[in-house]
Amino acid sequence: MPKLKTHRGAAKRFKVTATGKIMRRKANKSHLLTGKPSKRTRSLRHPTVVDETQYKTIKTLIPYKF
Repeated sequence: MPKLKTHRGAAKRFKVTATGKIMRRKANKSHLLTGKPSKRTRSLRHPTVVDETQYKTIKTLIPYKF
């Protein structure tokens, strides 16, 4: 069976933790932040876990990170 190619865009966007969870960055954090509450902008700094329904799709895009 031939080797699979990694989707380079997905490889740059997703990280896999030691326990196998997939982490992603949050959206809407690049501009127009002055009108948003500080609580919201602080929460946008930290990465979050991808929903379990997306795991199968992301595993096919980045097969060698698992």
